[in-house]
Amino acid sequence: MSPPATWYALTAATRAERPRLPFSVGGRVVGSVAAGEAEALAGFAELEVGTDGVSLAVPADERDAALARINTTLRDAGRLLGWRDELFPLYDPQTQDVLARFERAAARYWGTLTLGAHATGWVAGADGRPAALWIAQRSFSKSTDPGLHDNLIGGGVADGQTPEQTLLREAWEEAGLAPEDLAPRRPGSVLRTARDVPEGLQHELIHCWDLELPAGRLPQNQDGEVHAFRLLPLEQALALAATAAMTVDAALVTLDFLLRHGLVADAALQARLAPLRVGMAG
Repeated sequence: MSPPATWYALTAATRAERPRLPFSVGGRVVGSVAAGEAEALAGFAELEVGTDGVSLAVPADERDAALARINTTLRDAGRLLGWRDELFPLYDPQTQDVLARFERAAARYWGTLTLGAHATGWVAGADGRPAALWIAQRSFSKSTDPGLHDNLIGGGVADGQTPEQTLLREAWEEAGLAPEDLAPRRPGSVLRTARDVPEGLQHELIHCWDLELPAGRLPQNQDGEVHAFRLLPLEQALALAATAAMTVDAALVTLDFLLRHGLVADAALQARLAPLRVGMAG
């Protein structure tokens, strides 16, 4: 199968266009904030703000409360976008130690590490190899990437869950798939993105799985976050994933799937994706 000449997601995955300042918690650099936010952040007593970075300057047992106060104030001032009322871990990106817990939408403002869990849903052809992919279109009311196309399953890893637990949860919520439907899943790559987005910086480790579904098994959304599903032949799925009509995360996952399964043979694409592959899911 011949790939498109350009691939939007490969450029977008590491796009860095705005100057940023390191953000530290407990002496560890955990993220970064847009340099243009320094003046607004200097007004918080819990923060130390300088030309060399921003630090949360409270004891460990006060971090959650301090971040909740700061983030609520930033939200009310219109500086923190896409509020979700959902807690995410604040990780040390080097060790994945959890240093605090805070509002999910704040992760992009502070440029901190998040984890994602995605599954490429595929249907076999007569030769037993992937012949078509299930592609979801996100609800037009979602706070991030409304209306864009996505993998069969995809979601952020919430506080207290592993990527695989998130995959099982999202499988039901997004596609109506029970744990037994996920039994054929196989682990794929872990992909890293670090890119400027309207909300700040998305720094994410995307844990990928491959999921074969039997012909005739139709996904059914349960939580209202998917507008529609389509089963696309590989050529159509590839062409869609190469454009900005698919989320960057989902496009990278799709490309990784196609390359790992030998469905696209392109040394240049392999070389461009290789730096984003940092391990295997599982």
